[in-house]
Amino acid sequence: MELDKILTYWLDMVQPVNEEAMAAARERWNALAKPLHGLGQLESSVISIAGITGSYEVRTDKKGLLVLCADNGVVEEGVTQTGQEVTSVMAQNFLSGNTTSGILCRKAGIDLMPIDVGMSRETDVPARKAASGTGDIAVTDAMTRAQAVESILTGISLVKEAKENGYEILSVGEMGIGNTTTSSAVASVLLDLPAEKVTGTGAGLSREGLKRKIQVVNQAVSKRHPDKTDPVDVLARVGGFDLAGLTGVCIGAGCCHIPVVLDGFITCVAALAAVRLNPGILPYLIPSHRSTEPGMDAVLEALQMSPGLDLNLCAGEGCGAVLYLTLLDEAVSVYREMSTFSENQLESYKEFPS
Repeated sequence: MELDKILTYWLDMVQPVNEEAMAAARERWNALAKPLHGLGQLESSVISIAGITGSYEVRTDKKGLLVLCADNGVVEEGVTQTGQEVTSVMAQNFLSGNTTSGILCRKAGIDLMPIDVGMSRETDVPARKAASGTGDIAVTDAMTRAQAVESILTGISLVKEAKENGYEILSVGEMGIGNTTTSSAVASVLLDLPAEKVTGTGAGLSREGLKRKIQVVNQAVSKRHPDKTDPVDVLARVGGFDLAGLTGVCIGAGCCHIPVVLDGFITCVAALAAVRLNPGILPYLIPSHRSTEPGMDAVLEALQMSPGLDLNLCAGEGCGAVLYLTLLDEAVSVYREMSTFSENQLESYKEFPS
């Protein structure tokens, strides 16, 4: 397929991060007049940004949140409290900032950029979609392979455009009723784990509702027969347009040398799909928080990631990513503005083996 060739082209564009820039950033942190590693994981994230961008002159002045919005046919199986209409209402609210992540972005100076990558209803949100909603994965494939690849390429293009528009760092989120079900299905396949281990209550379900959701995930995986060695096939059969688009955003991070801060379970499942397509993408992704979804720990372990925040968050929309990016932005200010030990005519701290 021609689209597969284009995707391969972008995957081949991913290069290793710049180790020299990371070493310079590490040296800069250690020279600052403060306790060694005093800002903990925030320091590590700044070092990662240096490697991603290829420069120890780390900047995070222009920040964005990409929220990918899509509908999922699996909602017909009774796996959610609400119907698909909520997706479009919330997506429309992103435009006015009248959402949780919208308010957080406004306070933090982060540009909120919602994108319709597969909603079933039309809104004023910019649309870049292969189709209007997916199939019900309990009875049919979510989408065709061509649609999955098209959605991945859309995610890549969104990052490319953001880089061209001067964005120095991106965070990601999603909006799509039913997408914890599709994410659980994708995680179940890629991690080779039973649905019970990776499926949670999402935005809220009763015990019976959770049992039904687990049953649907198991049914989808058993009937769709996704190829666990081919993440594109997995996304096409049991995923969603938001997941495919987010996978593309992760790939775009590696292609465009721009750091992407992940949110919770859904975005991390997309990151897992991207890393399975090309392991070199992993260093370009920054984890933000550990969500309450039961599959989160397994996904983080597979990605060998340890997020900086653990606040029992389950809001979606990129909220956790925005909160971590806000702290990260503050850490960059310390990194850039603070004086060094030598500038204060003080002896530097020495680092001893642990």
